[in-house]
Amino acid sequence: MEHVLKIVGLTLMAGLAMPAGALVGCAENIRSDWLKTEFRHSVMAFGGGALLSAIALVLVPEGAEVLNLLSIAGCFAGGGLAFMILDIVLDLIKSPAGQLVAMLSDFIPEALALGAACAAGSKTVVLLAILMALQNMPEGFNAYRELRESSTFKPATIVLAFVAMAMFGPVSGLVGFFWLAHYPTLVAGIMLFAAGGILYLIFQDIAPQAAIEKRWGPSFAAVLGFLLGLIGQQLT
Repeated sequence: MEHVLKIVGLTLMAGLAMPAGALVGCAENIRSDWLKTEFRHSVMAFGGGALLSAIALVLVPEGAEVLNLLSIAGCFAGGGLAFMILDIVLDLIKSPAGQLVAMLSDFIPEALALGAACAAGSKTVVLLAILMALQNMPEGFNAYRELRESSTFKPATIVLAFVAMAMFGPVSGLVGFFWLAHYPTLVAGIMLFAAGGILYLIFQDIAPQAAIEKRWGPSFAAVLGFLLGLIGQQLT
């Protein structure tokens, strides 16, 4: 029971970072010009740094420890390819929810991996949850702004939808705990698949939009995002 409560608490905390990011995006009346430029780009870059730290510090090391080289390459490349196909499909159907779908696409596999890692007694469970929260808040911010600019949804509707999406975390975590824990190679594959997809997302969507000419804050925000992940790893 203790492990179940731990998984529910950690994944819920990570998931609720999405509506928390959306609430930050609601602050349109506070220096709106600055919010739309350097601050928004800094948030995106910070999220990119956090995503990169999740790849480098947890997902790839944990996944590569279990699989052979061919499986590692296949799962990692498969994740990147799957996210690319998803990106192409969203572009073809002109969906306003591209950032939202991308947010769920990495949140659910990570929650699955967290639950399985908890069952296996991994020491990286709390670190993974922290990294998930660090990346979900900027992604929630960006997804909120994207939906507000390209749809007629009201702010409260978007935030409530993000709260509902956060529930995927505990569900996925418990699936990982009760079922995937018996298949460590599958968990490792999911981790590497998610890592490949996240890396594609960083270079396709986040990094190109984060930079601003003659502005240095966003790039340093990416360093801070990775640094927080590194500090979390050293403290666990």
